[in-house]
Formats: sequence, C-alpha cells, structure tokens
Amino acid sequence: MAVALTALRADITTLAVDAIVNAANESLLGGGGVDGAIHRAAGPELLAECRALGGCPTGEARITRGYRLPVRHVIHTVGPIWRGGARGEADLLASCYRCSLELAAAHGVATIAFPCISTGVYGYPADEAARIAVGTVRDIVTQSFREVVFCCFSESDRALYAALLDA
Repeated sequence: MAVALTALRADITTLAVDAIVNAANESLLGGGGVDGAIHRAAGPELLAECRALGGCPTGEARITRGYRLPVRHVIHTVGPIWRGGARGEADLLASCYRCSLELAAAHGVATIAFPCISTGVYGYPADEAARIAVGTVRDIVTQSFREVVFCCFSESDRALYAALLDA
C-alpha cells in the first residue's frame, strides 16, 4: 500500500494524526507562528519537557509527548534561516524532514503532519521550501507510514504543495 501524501490548509494543532512536526527555534522553548501555537495548545507540560531536552541544532529534530494536543507526539525540528541559499540552507531543510521522519518511524508513528518549515520569520522562499519538503519526503518515506500531511497556513502554500504532489 502506498503512503498517502496530502496537502491541506488547516490549523496543525487540531489534526488527528499520530504526530505533528513543530517548526521550532534552537531553544525549543516556544516562539511565534506555528511554534507558539503548538506550545499554547499543548500546555505548560510541553515547555517543561522541552526545557529538559536542552535545545536542538538546526537541521536536527527532537521528540516529545503531545500533552493537550490530539496527537501522541510532537517532533520539534529547527529549520535554517534563509541567507540567500548559498550557505547550506537546502541541505539543512532537507535534513529537518529526514530527521523528523526517522524519529517518527522509531516511535511507531503511522500518520504525521508537517508545517511549512522555515518559510515564516526564517524567510525561506515558499516555492523552494515546498520543493525540498515534497522531494525529501518522497525520497525517504517508508511503508511504515500510512499518511504524510503537508499542513499549510495559507491557501497559496497549500496550492504549491498540491501542485508538487500532483506532478
């Protein structure tokens, strides 16, 4: 059975999947955008667990419980800050997806949702980020997954992912 890859516009904190991915900062202690929304929805227990992790380098991922979210796990990954594209940003962004999927598989996750990593305040161009996200997930997703969702904040982002998934 093939892994379902879908794109939708939704609030990632409301999705009924096994795990959601948080586009976090290196401290893992919350922030703006999707990171702040996930921390608010999960409650203070998530912050306490993240404090104990001691941060996360760019391109890597860490896993926590979901607490008050409708998920078992939150996978926190730190995307690169866009600095023009010549400083390894593409490799670091691809690594975010690889590391997140590896952690998910190791914890028995069958359904996972990703936000648009690095495209908010980190400034990564949305079209390039979508191409890297879809390409990386397609290259490495295994049959241990049932569904991978690209959960987008805007309709224009959803359309970028949908076009890549239909190609």
